[in-house]
Formats: sequence, structure tokens, C-alpha cells
Amino acid sequence: MSAKKIRMTDTITAASIAHRFYVQGRSKLEIADEFGISRFKAARILAAAQETGLVRIEFDLPVPVDLPMSDEVRAAYGLRRVLVLNRAESKADRPELRRRIGSLAAQLLAELATPDDVIGLAWARSVNAMAEAVDSLPKCPIVQLCGVQAGMDMRDRSVETVGRVAAVGGGYAYPIYGPLVLPDRRTTDILRKQPGIAETFDQFQHLTKAVVSIGAWRQGESTVYDALSPSERDSIGRRGATAEIAARLFDENGNALSTGLAHHVLAITHEQLRQVPEVIALGYTEPKAEAIDAVLRSGIVTTLITDAAAAERILELAAQRPPE
Repeated sequence: MSAKKIRMTDTITAASIAHRFYVQGRSKLEIADEFGISRFKAARILAAAQETGLVRIEFDLPVPVDLPMSDEVRAAYGLRRVLVLNRAESKADRPELRRRIGSLAAQLLAELATPDDVIGLAWARSVNAMAEAVDSLPKCPIVQLCGVQAGMDMRDRSVETVGRVAAVGGGYAYPIYGPLVLPDRRTTDILRKQPGIAETFDQFQHLTKAVVSIGAWRQGESTVYDALSPSERDSIGRRGATAEIAARLFDENGNALSTGLAHHVLAITHEQLRQVPEVIALGYTEPKAEAIDAVLRSGIVTTLITDAAAAERILELAAQRPPE
């Protein structure tokens, strides 16, 4: 038995109703009055117009973001917003992917920042890529969240990043002229009392926004991991380290991991990060998916910027073990 043929007159009526609603912006009640039908029937006709393909809704976003996947990740982890770089833009080598993630972050920060903000930046190559792409920012303080990893190229150092971002808006820069990891607690305490570093640490309580990068507890994927000796890495790994942001560690459930390391790094604390109203985290590539998942479970992050491959994997992880 053949499907019922749709009458031409019904199609024209549906098209007329859809044109009034989607193009002219008229309400369903106005349309119902004009056509002598109930507003519920008008709603059914509009829904049917989409189902049959008479009306097709397309989004032409000015940024390369996968909107459906972004919404899925946002809903899965209860985040404020998520930007997933679309699949086409995600197909790039790591340096180029980092540049594209940084560019998205720069645009978002420029739109969200206000003159009343105090913005913190963690050391990370992706955050540095964002700093290079920022071309507009209100005049507000820019605060370094952790020390510098020894041996890094000067172009990758957070001191220069903080100064560069502050210069864009003409705000004051609060750098940390000190290494990320120190040999012992005594040295850490001494440096924290130095006037310049103490002034920066004092700004942590005033932070309103922070941009951080998510690191995984493996070589080449975490600034802290790469700064430690093999024995220290293994010891911390056995205690459950999965992820890192701003030199602070997390286990697979997003719990703050307390290790001896906490006493000899120059960095913002877990508790201080948790008090920041807006934390924008940059985490990308599939190998970091478990680390991204762990950090999102911590409840610290409000906004995630990632790529399609990482997003697909963290959605699988969220489905296997739904976040609380």
C-alpha cells in the first residue's frame, strides 16, 4: 500500500505558515488567527514542516565549533559552556591544533572579560598560544598562577605571557619570577615571602577569571611531570595522579590529590582555584581525554575548550561512569 500523497494545497499552506513564523517572526497565535486554526494546530504544522524536510534549519556559525557535540559535553558534565573545535579544524598536527584552540580561547576571553575582572593565567603552551592571539581586552590585572618550568624556551614562559596579555588592555601584570618546582618546602616558603612573588600570591584571592591548561600525568603532557625526577613521578603516579592544572594534581574522580609536591611548587592552591567564579580550561587531543574527564569531575572548571577527538572520548567516559 502506497503512502498517502500529500496534497499540494496542504503543502502550500504549511509553507505559508512556516514563512510567517521563521521569516516574518510572527507568533503562532497570530498565525492561527489568520488561518482560522488553533495555535496547537499551527504548532503541529510547523513541526511537520521540519519532519518532512519542507523546512530545514541550518546554523552557519562564524567560529569552527561543533555545536551538537559542545552541547553534549556541557550537559554531561554540567558545565557553563563548552567549545568543541569541529572535526575539520581538529585534523591538524599538535602545534597547529594548539594554535586553533588558543585562538578560540582568545576570542572567548576577549568577549567575557570586563574592566572589573582580575584574570589569572597558568603556564601552558596552549595558554601561551591564546596570549599570542588576544588582540582585544579591557584594562584589568593579569596574574600569573604558577612558576616557570626550568629549561623552557623563553617564548614559552608564563612571565612573558602575562606581560603580553596585560599589555593588550593596558592593565597591570603580576608575574612570578621563580621556578615551578623547588627542591624543598623551606626554599618555597622563602620565595613566597619575596615582595614581588608575595604581591602576586596576594592577588589569588581577588581572581574572577582564570585560564588553565589540562595536563595528563605522563611525559610530555604535564609541566609538573616533566619537571620531576623519574622516582618522584612514579611515586606520585602510584598515589593516583591522573591530571594536573596549574601545578595542582587530581585523581581520576576529580579529587584534589595531596602529595609532598604541594609544599614545593610556586602555584595557586586547589582551594583558591575552586573560589574563582570562571575557570576556562584548555584540554585537547585524545590521549588527554582521561585527564580532561578527571578535571571536569572536580567541579572547578566552568568552561572547556577542546577538539573533536578528545570530546568524543570524554563523552564515552561520561557514559561509562556518569559524573555526579
